[in-house]
Amino acid sequence: MDDQICKHLSAIKKLKQPEYYLCDECMKHGGNWVHLRTCQECGVTLCCDSSPSKHASKHARETGHPVVISAEPGERWLWCYVDEEMVEY
Repeated sequence: MDDQICKHLSAIKKLKQPEYYLCDECMKHGGNWVHLRTCQECGVTLCCDSSPSKHASKHARETGHPVVISAEPGERWLWCYVDEEMVEY
C-alpha cells in the first residue's frame, strides 16, 4: 500500500475476501441489506451504511476494526472508518 494513505489502510497486506454474499447480522434478525462490506480484521461480512441496520459501521465502532473492503462483485476498494479514507486496489 501507499505511504500517503492512513496507517490502517497501509497495514493491510492480504485482503480477506467474503466467503458468501449475505450480511451475517441481517440473516440472524431477518433484516435486509443494500450492499455488503467485509471486515479486514476478522473477515465478517456485514451490510453497508446505505442499508437499514448499518451493521458494518456498527461492527467497526464496537470492535475497533477499522478497515473494510467492498464485498460487491466488481468493486475493488478499501475503506477506513477511523480516518474516513478510501483506496482502490
